[in-house]
Amino acid sequence: MNDRELMQQVVQLTRQAGAAILPFWRADVAVQTKLDASPVTAADIAAHHVIAAGLQRLAPHIPVLSEEDCDIGLAERQQWQRWWLVDPLDGTKEFIAGSEEFTVNIALVEQGRVVFGVVGVPTTGRCYYGGQGLGAWHEDPHAPAAPISVRAAPPAGTPFTVVASRRHSSPEQERLLAGLSAAVGELELTSVGSSLKFCLLAEGAADCYPRLAPTSQWDTAAAQGVLEGAGGEVLGLDGQPFAYPSRESLLNPFFLALPAAAPWRASLLALASAV
Repeated sequence: MNDRELMQQVVQLTRQAGAAILPFWRADVAVQTKLDASPVTAADIAAHHVIAAGLQRLAPHIPVLSEEDCDIGLAERQQWQRWWLVDPLDGTKEFIAGSEEFTVNIALVEQGRVVFGVVGVPTTGRCYYGGQGLGAWHEDPHAPAAPISVRAAPPAGTPFTVVASRRHSSPEQERLLAGLSAAVGELELTSVGSSLKFCLLAEGAADCYPRLAPTSQWDTAAAQGVLEGAGGEVLGLDGQPFAYPSRESLLNPFFLALPAAAPWRASLLALASAV
């Protein structure tokens, strides 16, 4: 099975995981607190089991690193060439609050780089998927897939839209946004939960997603694949491509998500280097 065929199989698995989540949504599900103080629910665990079993059937030779099963030592992970990076329920806080803005994230990573990613939205059934060199699409239930692509700049009369987290910011991010506004004009901030922030860029509904606040590897990899397939890129603040090397910590450094051909790219990177 080649990567394109495997991606299509993962789209179906992502839908199955979403179906496992929905019975718990807005159902007063019990919330537990993990050691890192993040919340977890029965919905997270149910989706994890669906995904772990499904990936084992699809590709038994590829190991899985999931938020709900991440206690795997660095010595073991350093031996992996290809692995799945999974967040069974991204946006657990949104899910608990009754919001629709939570997702299922599944990415295939090879030697630290995303091969492809699939992001499912359980409440609507929509899936976003793609990878660098593969293209990117969104697909609704009972409808054909539609290709998506970033916009290099806002259309005339449309504001420059920056995607921001409803729950997370930082002083560094606020300084970056102030400098970006001086470079491109007034910003319109759009707040959305989970990995949907990347997907807005991928389908040309927003222009930039700077993240100068904490994330984990499973929060970003799948949606990075979608964005890269749609003509976008994710960079570290040093301007280097954002990757997922095997290291002790599974926390990400800060990053910038943007269209690869954005005319304001150099201005953003100059601002980021000064943060």
